[in-house]
Amino acid sequence: MKVKKIPQRMCLGCQASRPKKELVRIVRSPEGEFSVDFTGKKPGRGAYICNNPECLAKVKKNHGLERSFKSPVDASVYALLEQEFQAHENEG
Repeated sequence: MKVKKIPQRMCLGCQASRPKKELVRIVRSPEGEFSVDFTGKKPGRGAYICNNPECLAKVKKNHGLERSFKSPVDASVYALLEQEFQAHENEG
C-alpha cells in the first residue's frame, strides 16, 4: 500500500515546517477581511502560524503577515488574532 503524504507548512513565527493540521491558518478573504481559520477550509489567501502566542508575537514584530499577504495589515488585526487565539485556547 502507498503511504499518504502529509502536507507540510511553515510557521511564519518560528520558521519551522510542521504538518498542516498542527498549524493555525490566518486568512485574508477576497474582500480583504482577516480571520483565523482553525478548520483550514475558509476561502482566501492563507498564512500559517503555530498555535502558540510566542509565534504570533514574532510575526507581529517581524511583520510576517504583511510580507505573506503583500499588503499592509492594521494593528487591530493583530489584536483580533490574539483574542481569537485566547478564546480558542479557553475552549479546548
